[in-house]
Amino acid sequence: MSSPARAHDALVTLTSLTFDWPDGTRALDDVSGSFGHGRTGLVGRNGSGKTTLLRLVTGELTPTSGSIHVSGTVATLPQQLGLDTDRTVAEALGIAPVLAAIHAIEGGSLAQADFDTVEDRWGIEAEALATLATLGLEADADADLLDRPLGTLSGGEVVTVGLAALQLQRADVALLDEPTNNLDRSARARLVAAIDAWPAQRSLVVISHDTELLEHVERIVEVHGHELRGFDGAWSVYRAAIEAEQQAAADAVRSAEQDVRRQRRDRIEAEVKLAGRRRIAERDYANKRAPRIVMKTWGMQAEQAAAKHRHLHDDRLDRATEALTDAESRVREDRSVRIELPATRVPAGRTVLELAAGADTFVVRGPERIALTGDNGSGKTTLLREVLGLPTAVPPVARLVRRIDEVGHLPQRIELDGELTVLESVRAAAPSATPQEVRASLARFLFRGALAEREVAGLSGGERFRVALARVLLADPAPQLVVLDEPTNSLDVDSVDQLVDALTAYEGALLVVSHDEDFLGRIGITRRWQVVDAGLVEAPPAPPAP
Repeated sequence: MSSPARAHDALVTLTSLTFDWPDGTRALDDVSGSFGHGRTGLVGRNGSGKTTLLRLVTGELTPTSGSIHVSGTVATLPQQLGLDTDRTVAEALGIAPVLAAIHAIEGGSLAQADFDTVEDRWGIEAEALATLATLGLEADADADLLDRPLGTLSGGEVVTVGLAALQLQRADVALLDEPTNNLDRSARARLVAAIDAWPAQRSLVVISHDTELLEHVERIVEVHGHELRGFDGAWSVYRAAIEAEQQAAADAVRSAEQDVRRQRRDRIEAEVKLAGRRRIAERDYANKRAPRIVMKTWGMQAEQAAAKHRHLHDDRLDRATEALTDAESRVREDRSVRIELPATRVPAGRTVLELAAGADTFVVRGPERIALTGDNGSGKTTLLREVLGLPTAVPPVARLVRRIDEVGHLPQRIELDGELTVLESVRAAAPSATPQEVRASLARFLFRGALAEREVAGLSGGERFRVALARVLLADPAPQLVVLDEPTNSLDVDSVDQLVDALTAYEGALLVVSHDEDFLGRIGITRRWQVVDAGLVEAPPAPPAP
């Protein structure tokens, strides 16, 4: 059930919170709401201010106006934890000073500062290793895990360290920002298990667009306008509530439109009647049907009645128009991508791609949709570079034998020329298409009218993604094989929906690296290849969700 995020038992309360960046750009505008105990998923479109909100809660940023009240301590798992590659695991866990003090005391130190640092945490090393092991990261027999630099860990292992740090800190409020980005399947499963086991007396707030993960929270809070809207239940409950709300809003719009049309029709009919009466009165006046003074009195009374009649109908029309505006304001913008891509069609028997891995051959024929899976660091991206004919730093797990020429590529990192307009950027990939043809296609990618003339540098992340997607799918020649590397990373739910819309319309072959099983299911994966033990194998159907 939807409501403003409730202040009851709140650990974090926001009141009329506004934040402006130094250049004057407003990130949050008069937002109010709260976060309580238990597991909460924080959702909203890219650019809605979710990460900014968390940075305000931690105190990293200061509100322009309004207030934040936090009951207890706050800890966070930032998106960029893995970039600080020189930090050791112990430093990332926040226990390095305690370990150093313990080692100093064991070496004979009697300094009071060392004892003050340790306090009662003499078993912190064992506790830290046990916490990491519970989350799936165990120390090697020949290496000290706590001394390892983060740069030697995989992305999933870094997130595991971050989760362990949150648990060791025992903070009252824990904040996770897009924790599943770049995680492989096993790391995602460990993350979900950690979230499921989160203590109910503390607050866990997770920013995520990962719908699988959001099924494991107890409440969804949406950054929506000037408030945080709360929905009791997991992601599926939230989506059902939004869909029901939008259906009701659409029904209200249709009803209000009918009322506006009815009031306009009544207003016109009233004017016609008044005009008829006026003509009769003018004829009577000309024929001197009654004394002039009497007829003037009749005329004044008629005008007064007519004015009152007009005011009545105008008032009804104004109320109907206001009701329509209010109903329309509750309908969210249709963000669906609706396109047709017949030029991408591939005949069922055509060989699109052939790879050789030792004695094994892997062939893609016709419009097959292949998911390429495997642990982080297993060589999936290297194999994609081999498929695309790009140089590789290490040998790929399979070699390219042959491949069609009409290939599109949507990489993890979107790079576009910011000085070009949307129209110019897409035309560069389809030079034979006329500006009118490209405009018509861009409208289906939600770049309608003047939006096609905006410079790419001024677009939001979701808009830039749609430009990149349009460049791939509208290219000339049309792609009959599209290669995608973790395409849903950092995308909001709307953008993922738009990608699914576009790939549903695409009629060629797909080769997709993704750990997002919900996404893979929605785009109709037909086969799976898995990179395992430095080799490529045909994999079984989708594993069950964690």
